[in-house]
Amino acid sequence: MAEHAEIDDGVPLTGGAVNAVVRIGNTVRRPVGAWTPAVHALLRHLEDTGFDAAPRLLGIDEEGREVLEFLPGTAMPWIDWPAVMRSGDGLRQLGTMLRRYHDAVRDFVPPANARWRNPRARPWTGAELVRHGDFSPFNTIWQGDRLTGVIDWDFAQPGTALEDLGYLAWYAVPLSDDGRARQYGFGAEIDRAARLRALAAAYGDVTPAEIVHGAIDVIRTERDDMVALARQGLEPWVSFVREGTPAGFTAELAWIEEHRPSLLVR
Repeated sequence: MAEHAEIDDGVPLTGGAVNAVVRIGNTVRRPVGAWTPAVHALLRHLEDTGFDAAPRLLGIDEEGREVLEFLPGTAMPWIDWPAVMRSGDGLRQLGTMLRRYHDAVRDFVPPANARWRNPRARPWTGAELVRHGDFSPFNTIWQGDRLTGVIDWDFAQPGTALEDLGYLAWYAVPLSDDGRARQYGFGAEIDRAARLRALAAAYGDVTPAEIVHGAIDVIRTERDDMVALARQGLEPWVSFVREGTPAGFTAELAWIEEHRPSLLVR
């Protein structure tokens, strides 16, 4: 992990694939959209319930950008993970953090007529919860080997806890081929079944089989939403389709189905 550098006001923060994000002092400025009121209500709820890993909402600036607290630490890189993420402890911290979030959000009720970044998001019925929608290692902040923050809440939407957990497992176990694992820094020693069990134990009250099922469901939904929204000319989905992402998701679904028996070996 590369440490956040000391930066001047107005310097872009890199690493994200969707939004133009700028740090000014101890704040982060991000674009707003139709989904912003629902996300802001969620962030206020998390602050009120004592979930301190999300950035505090500080308002809207004179340029119409949302102003969020800057969370100090380091963001998980896309390649060459540090040792903590290649060990069971990193998975344990991620699973525990996701459970903390789900426990904090279970009594959250979105604003009436809430809109979400994903226009195909399920309508709010009260039967589920508002999931983070993009809970992966890459949207977490670490101080040394300790997970301290969760960022990029724009894709929050109604869903299930298993969708968030399956999405996390997809990247963090990872539920993908050895090429992806080598990019993260794993060698031939990676034991995905053990990592999946560690994640399930950390989150609690869930089985590895349920997590794998959740991953399959959420990857399939993400792929289908991506294609449909790109046909409507909406970004960032147009760019994702142009880059061939749906075909990549289809290949990863096939990999998970093929390797499901070995993923669930005890």
